[in-house]
Amino acid sequence: MKCGVQRQNRLICSREQNRELQQIVNCALIGRMNAHRKSIRGMAWFLLICQLFASAAFPASKEYFVYIGTYTRSRGKGIYTFRFQPATGKLTPVSLAAETSSPSFLAVHPNQRFLYAANEHEGEDQPGKNNTVSAYSIDPKTGSLRFLNKVSCKGEGPAHIVIDKLGKGLLVLNYRSGSVALLPILADGRLGEATAFDQHHGSGLDKKRQPGPHAHGGVFSPDNRFALVAEHGIDEVMIYRFDPVKGSLIPNDPPFLKATPGAAPRHLSFHPNGKIVYALNELGSSVTVLTYGAARGTVSPVQEITTLPAGFSGSNSTAQLQVDRAGKFLYVSNRGHDSIAVFAIDPGTGKLALVEHVSTQGKTPRDFSLDPTGSFLFAANQNSDNIVLFRVNPTGRLTPSGQVIEQSPEPSCVVFVPVQRTHREWGTSRHRQEAEAAKAPQEP
Repeated sequence: MKCGVQRQNRLICSREQNRELQQIVNCALIGRMNAHRKSIRGMAWFLLICQLFASAAFPASKEYFVYIGTYTRSRGKGIYTFRFQPATGKLTPVSLAAETSSPSFLAVHPNQRFLYAANEHEGEDQPGKNNTVSAYSIDPKTGSLRFLNKVSCKGEGPAHIVIDKLGKGLLVLNYRSGSVALLPILADGRLGEATAFDQHHGSGLDKKRQPGPHAHGGVFSPDNRFALVAEHGIDEVMIYRFDPVKGSLIPNDPPFLKATPGAAPRHLSFHPNGKIVYALNELGSSVTVLTYGAARGTVSPVQEITTLPAGFSGSNSTAQLQVDRAGKFLYVSNRGHDSIAVFAIDPGTGKLALVEHVSTQGKTPRDFSLDPTGSFLFAANQNSDNIVLFRVNPTGRLTPSGQVIEQSPEPSCVVFVPVQRTHREWGTSRHRQEAEAAKAPQEP
């Protein structure tokens, strides 16, 4: 009887997972009223919804691996691993999981079995040797990474990578060359050569910071039909129609939204309801609230609000943004003011109201991340070589937990993967693990 109860509990979704799933499915239904016209696309939608149900039914983990990407310009060495228990706040260093060149941004596959790293490179481009994306398999019990392969990102300075909802494609945003590429994800987690590519053109208001296109942040729409791109260099939010079956990106109609001149859009984030998109503007130190039309993949601005406190006169640029799972609060990092700005979200309009600014207790918070339970925020201070943990209060406010990670120099990205202990299909025998590790390709 006890075993039966445990098995039943493993299949019960949390309220937040059910709510999130229902919102995504609703978007899918709205956007695909006429999906019967093409059976292959109908099949893609079926697979998407199946994947969402499968991920929602997976048991919540009591412990997570924390992977930290770093720059390797001087002190960082690659990707570092920690173990984290949200219930107690216990954090334990594990290892340098992968020694690789400037894995400045990381992305986890929806099945939690693979990790991808954008290898950002400073200097002359050498196709196939730098400006790449690396793929790794994740040991679900130990958190160790096994190098799979790396491929060219077809541009220079990959600043951001994002994986579509089905886990079929990885979108890479090349900052220095101002381009985007779509890399197919193969069944074994390896990356294939790009199936789609788009070179951006133009310049922005700030001739020093925006002399040409600088693709930076991307996000897939909740229904997986569109990819939105923050174009820092030409002040646009660009929109592509995405087909996971064909591996294609086609400019939407209209293909972009013009941002405030000189604002420099950097990152994008959807509200859990799928109706609002938040655009973080790096040079403008502001957030633009956009309404999203799921049927045609369109966006319209309804608010623009500063991320800085009144009276601040120093230099600043924003870095990252994230909406909490409940959709009640938006968090933004400021580099210069070195703070996290907390905003309350209006449940009806999605508009923002400032709650507070909190010091990150370090320099240059390039990235931050809420843990999967929403209980803690990890603020990665790139130029002070530390990651500071904050407890997240029900009011959205942040309180320093007293914990600081100092074993990962030049931190630039924080992601989480659940430690798997219950699903047999996720585990392998020690013999098989050792055999796979022995024949694994080594990263060049």
